[in-house]
Amino acid sequence: MTGGTGFIGGAIVRQLRERGDQVVVLARNPGRAEAAAALGCEVVAGDLGDERAIREGMLGCDAVIHAAAVYEVGIPASQRPAMRDANVGGTERVLSAALEEKIPKVVYVSTVGVFGNTHGRIVDEAYEHPGDGFTSCYEETKWEAHQVARRLIGEGLPCVIVQPGGVYGPGDTSSIGQLLNQFLAGKMPLIPFPELGICLSHVEDVAAGILLALDQGRPGEAYVLSGPATTTRETIATVAALTGRKAPKRAIPVPLMKAMIPIGPLVGKAMGQPPNLRELINSADGVTFWASYEKAERELGYHPRGLEEGLRATLEAEGKLPAAASA
Repeated sequence: MTGGTGFIGGAIVRQLRERGDQVVVLARNPGRAEAAAALGCEVVAGDLGDERAIREGMLGCDAVIHAAAVYEVGIPASQRPAMRDANVGGTERVLSAALEEKIPKVVYVSTVGVFGNTHGRIVDEAYEHPGDGFTSCYEETKWEAHQVARRLIGEGLPCVIVQPGGVYGPGDTSSIGQLLNQFLAGKMPLIPFPELGICLSHVEDVAAGILLALDQGRPGEAYVLSGPATTTRETIATVAALTGRKAPKRAIPVPLMKAMIPIGPLVGKAMGQPPNLRELINSADGVTFWASYEKAERELGYHPRGLEEGLRATLEAEGKLPAAASA
């Protein structure tokens, strides 16, 4: 398992151990693998650039789940090479090793982001990104990594591709979690990019879907593991209704944000946003990342919870739901 110390990976590891699987976790920082070790996992020290550690971790395994990736939108140009090496190079190294070691089953965790901007459509696994006009370096590198997986499948790798949408849940530190925490802290007078289209899934549902793909997914196939299609505005409104707070009605003016691009690092820090405002705007203004999970539902039995149910469970787990609402 790569990415086993991350947000989604941690949930996958826990669910694997709960059903009795023996798990080996590749960890760049063994200190971050304490939770996995406490669950009884074997921890192999190494990162996505360490082919020796990758192969060592696979010895004796009957499956590989490659979930490690660098996820961030709005990064400066100086960080792009590292993101490309992790997302593209890391996928090449892990999946190539799995092919050479003749691992019987592989699951590669891609993203619905590889579809790019769906322009208001809810697409499925057959949809193809045009291959240009990427909204972010993350989208581009994950698209390239997706092509690596497809190529190696063509060379005989028994790999299933899964494509989560936006993922949330207790302890989420991603941009989604930061957005919700900003609102709950009363620090959101204006909504950023209210019409950004996303498909949100609770982390436990995504992890369960990945195990379903491991057990039942057909090698060579891709399965979207998204949640219901929604928007930033609808997500904030749902949290507001659950917590009895008032959601902001007005949006941050995009022209104002564009005018701040030259001083992005300073403004981003003050607004709780990443430094590259140009990329952030490009990936969020009028963009939809909508995809249907109907195939995974039909073939794997994947059943994600609704947005209100999932957000309620998250807020309750984090102690952020009013007593009357959780009763």
